[in-house]
Amino acid sequence: MNVARELSGRAKSMLRAVAAGRAELSGGREPDLYVDGLPCCDQMVTHDLVHAGLLRARRAVGLDERTDAELTEEGRAAIA
Repeated sequence: MNVARELSGRAKSMLRAVAAGRAELSGGREPDLYVDGLPCCDQMVTHDLVHAGLLRARRAVGLDERTDAELTEEGRAAIA
């Protein structure tokens, strides 16, 4: 399966924002993504990217907290 081919343009843009150090994730099983401090417009894509193992929180945080988001190796490969 070629993950990069299956990702939408929006999903790739979200991953690029994470790669650029502009994104944070909230805590919890279904984290929310924030880019440049603002909530991302498509939380369902965020959940899909996290569950697919393409991005993750840099550290564990509570539900009302945020931490930097980071790409996994698979996430980096998806936008390479």
